[in-house]
Amino acid sequence: MKKAALLLLCGALAFCACQKENGKETPSKDAELTGEKVDISSISTSFTKVFVLNEGGMGSNNASLDFLRKSDASYVTGTFKKMNPEVAGGLGDVGNDVAVNGDQLWIIVNNSGIVEVLSAKDETEIAAIQVPTPRNIAFDDKYAYVTSWAGAYATYTYNADLGYSTITDSKNPKGQLYRIDLKTLKVDKQVEVGYQPEGVACYGGKIYVANSGGISSQLPPNYSYDNTVSIIDAASFTVSATVQAVINMKYAFADGKGLVYLSTFGDYYSVHSGLYALNTADNKVTKMGDYASVAAIKDGTVYCIGNENEFDYTAAAKWKTWKCSNGSTGTWNPGLEGATPYGICVLDADNVLIGDAGDYFNPGTVSLYSKGAKAWSVTAGVCPGHFAIY
Repeated sequence: MKKAALLLLCGALAFCACQKENGKETPSKDAELTGEKVDISSISTSFTKVFVLNEGGMGSNNASLDFLRKSDASYVTGTFKKMNPEVAGGLGDVGNDVAVNGDQLWIIVNNSGIVEVLSAKDETEIAAIQVPTPRNIAFDDKYAYVTSWAGAYATYTYNADLGYSTITDSKNPKGQLYRIDLKTLKVDKQVEVGYQPEGVACYGGKIYVANSGGISSQLPPNYSYDNTVSIIDAASFTVSATVQAVINMKYAFADGKGLVYLSTFGDYYSVHSGLYALNTADNKVTKMGDYASVAAIKDGTVYCIGNENEFDYTAAAKWKTWKCSNGSTGTWNPGLEGATPYGICVLDADNVLIGDAGDYFNPGTVSLYSKGAKAWSVTAGVCPGHFAIY
């Protein structure tokens, strides 16, 4: 990094590592946390930290939180445990989503059934809210909305006579959308939606919930995915419409201009992953394109990455990338050829952070791709898959 950039970062450290208390500047509680130095001089986005939620392994209780700190250009790992040593179980089992709202960091911990609310300034715990099998989160000015599988599960057991695993226990209730008051940090209402809801987005006084049916697809009698979007009126918190869209949806993003983008994983053998757009004016759904296994939104543009050979599991992955804005498609090339993204965070037009889960059991990596080339890579936690900019 150039000397001038280092001087700027040192000045930023003196400013950003402090916060006011009783009118006086005091060091931030996490200012003493150190990490690996990286080069962020190419990033134009204004940020204090980029949080990285590492999912961990199911049943392993090893979800963790990292951050990229702009003030000293450091990537710091394991910050939840370091800042909350009194929380005996750590962050919990399977981190599923992370989002910043004001000066708060909200983390969805799926298998633990917890929505963690932390200070975005120093990662200290503010509240731990119980929600059964929570999945994803969105906000309006009064509430946080959390999708929940409501305890749905399927247990597989290996059958030696058949030579493969079969479902030996299951539960398949319809999903729920939980509403959490931003002032009290308590659940005050819930409403039934479709089977195994995933992504959620808010726009125009309505909440849009993408239902996947991930458990339903494995159970008799229909063995079918859900293909609906539940639309909830925010004022009454009741379902105002149910729209057929596409099977096995994952992400939902509101672009702020009247479109809610929806992604699907497909069915892994005949229906390809893809990106769709729901027009909130008439609830019509239009397909934008294939290859949307991983997606993110930035400044009204949806960025997608997918594997063109996803039906051939022996083939080398070739990732296609593009962006969709105002209903149009275009190309996007951050230099990801050969990479295997588990999660992405678009910082600006030239810079994207990539989470790579590796073998899904050992620590993965977070890498910065800048202007079409890989700039650096650091060791993260297990399965780094979710990002939030503060």
